[in-house]
Amino acid sequence: MIAYASQTPTIRFGEPTIDRCARRVHPRRCRGGGDEPAPALFSSPAHPSSWRRRDRAPRPPIPYASTPERKNEMSDSLSRNTSVEGSPTVPIVSDARQGLSSIAGTTGAADQRAATTPAPDKATMLRALHVMGAPVVIPNAWDAASARMVEAAGFSAVATSSAATSQVLGFEDGEAAPVQDILDAARRMVQAVRVPVTVDFERGYGLEPTELVERFAATGAVGLNLEDSDPASGQLLSVDEQAEFLAAVRQAARSSNVDLVINARTDAFLRRVGTPEEQLATTLERGKRYLEAGADCVYPLGVGDPSLIRTLVGGIPGPLNVAYGRGAHSLADLASFGVARITFGPMFQRHLYSMLESTLLPALAANDNPFA
Repeated sequence: MIAYASQTPTIRFGEPTIDRCARRVHPRRCRGGGDEPAPALFSSPAHPSSWRRRDRAPRPPIPYASTPERKNEMSDSLSRNTSVEGSPTVPIVSDARQGLSSIAGTTGAADQRAATTPAPDKATMLRALHVMGAPVVIPNAWDAASARMVEAAGFSAVATSSAATSQVLGFEDGEAAPVQDILDAARRMVQAVRVPVTVDFERGYGLEPTELVERFAATGAVGLNLEDSDPASGQLLSVDEQAEFLAAVRQAARSSNVDLVINARTDAFLRRVGTPEEQLATTLERGKRYLEAGADCVYPLGVGDPSLIRTLVGGIPGPLNVAYGRGAHSLADLASFGVARITFGPMFQRHLYSMLESTLLPALAANDNPFA
């Protein structure tokens, strides 16, 4: 028995809105005048964490391809999922109100097939969600329980945070945790949800590209962050070295028939390398080089100024990932800047753990009711 949500949010014409199902931001989505009801999530009372979305006819996605090779790779991936009549048998959906619950093409079969969606299909789905100006919002989890919460809230994908995951494993960030522990944590999160999972894999934990792809693919995750500063020293690596590394990872993935969505993090702003003008120039150069090397998205961590974000969006020929930080800019603001992806790093975990440390436990230690 399916019960609709008791309250339906309202979208007002001309106002920035957020699609509550796929959690993609639409700066000015509405057409026409007056108020229009937003799509409501609904769930089964018996399975409150099993969220479904209202179905509607999917529009064909327009996946971003940074190079001719990536275009060919995407075409091959899509052609493997095309019927004789030419329509996708497993729709790879970029529309905001469609998600993994509609991949079967019919509502009745969605739940059975969602749990067994092949990883290549999830990679294509994740890649197609990166739309400049209508960013996909991906909260960062750190274990199976938090990953389930992200999915249950209706988000289209789950990201991990290296800092948050390392902390629950008993290690500091910066590749201090054993790589197999990180991979095992990623695998458990993948197994806990049906949506695509993308992993913060720092700088690859010292693995050679072939071994990296082989061991990473075994987790079932379809996306990964790879950063261009040394986790141990914090020093920014040379652009040539990082571009070669990314190209080698992409080639190893192709050779193994593994489709990975690579989010190339670049740290000139984070590490404050040079003057602000030099940081911008460095980030623009690295963004272009990393896309040419095979990355799908560029993630300049540490940038927050609206004018800089707009400059990066205009100067880097591909999707841009921006960190939400502490919310200096709203989701709608970030969408208006042109970004394609919004993530949160360890902020959710830090906020929750801070509440436990600063409020709940001190109250208990003082013989007060921590839950009052």
